[in-house]
Amino acid sequence: MGHVAVRPAVEAEAPSVSRLMADSLRNGYLSLLGKAEVERLVGRYCSLARIRTEIGAPGSGPGWLGWLVAVEPGGGVLGAAAGGVAEAGAGEVYCLCVNADRRREGIGSALLETVSEQQRGAGARRQLISLHSPEDPLLPFLSRHGFRPPEEDLGGMRYARPL
Repeated sequence: MGHVAVRPAVEAEAPSVSRLMADSLRNGYLSLLGKAEVERLVGRYCSLARIRTEIGAPGSGPGWLGWLVAVEPGGGVLGAAAGGVAEAGAGEVYCLCVNADRRREGIGSALLETVSEQQRGAGARRQLISLHSPEDPLLPFLSRHGFRPPEEDLGGMRYARPL
């Protein structure tokens, strides 16, 4: 991974985070979900105004612990992640994305570990993530990190792991 650092995002990085999320959705899910659904997701989750507001409110409650970015010294945003602890003992990964040209360099793993540290600090004992499809491109990565379908039905495409 080189000299990539994971740290809280700052407002000036909101356009990079927004673009990275939108690119990840469009590149990873177009063939699985179709253009209309992908653009609906982009419109709902990747709005610059939304990302700016969320970056400005880290730790605003246990349900929201803030945006993290992976950056190189003097470089741009290579990856982003966000999470929280919306219910007692259970952390939620809301977003995890890495620049397509920089995958398989440990950036996603570093982001996930930092989100996990935040959630452990907020009392989480397990971690959850929602997927968009049974063929979600994130699934192999999540499986390598110990995520499995939970034994109890959480509805939809939910995966969990102990923290």
